[in-house]
Amino acid sequence: MNQPQKTIREENAIVLDFLPHGYAYEQGTMKTPIAQALGLEHLSILELIPKKGIFLQPHQKVYIGEGKREEIHHIKGRIESEKLTSTAKNELQHVIESYVESHPQRFIDFFNKAQPLSMRMHQLELLPGLGKKHMWEILEARKQKPFESFDDLKNRVKLLPNPKQVIVKRIISEIEGKEKYNLFIG
Repeated sequence: MNQPQKTIREENAIVLDFLPHGYAYEQGTMKTPIAQALGLEHLSILELIPKKGIFLQPHQKVYIGEGKREEIHHIKGRIESEKLTSTAKNELQHVIESYVESHPQRFIDFFNKAQPLSMRMHQLELLPGLGKKHMWEILEARKQKPFESFDDLKNRVKLLPNPKQVIVKRIISEIEGKEKYNLFIG
């Protein structure tokens, strides 16, 4: 008997842009205020409808879970990265950099637990700037002991590109839909 798949929902989001008068291209006089935001669990781009009279700021963290929401009336849905406003696109990089810095363990765990995708391809090779040589060095270093921080990773794997920046680039690339496999969003 198949179990119905439970939809995994975002609990919190970071506002990328707030349009108090809705999108400029919308027709009509009753334009709905809208916020473009990044969900913090699955790194999905969302459109949020704020409660009446609420004004949101870029980089503001908002609760969008099942419980009582203070600022957000409802989630309109996911959107593609092409629909982001220019402000939201500019903020996306900063918000992701800040997220990676404030949640390092999630990404250190990736380096510690990444697995082969096939006989010829490893998850680590999907990171920008990492090839087979870096992959083997990471695998050897983590056999001795798991990585504890980005600095530990950088110190133990010689000539490794900045791991934080590598992660940020990969997340942005996944959000933009440029990747066959998603490592961090979904």
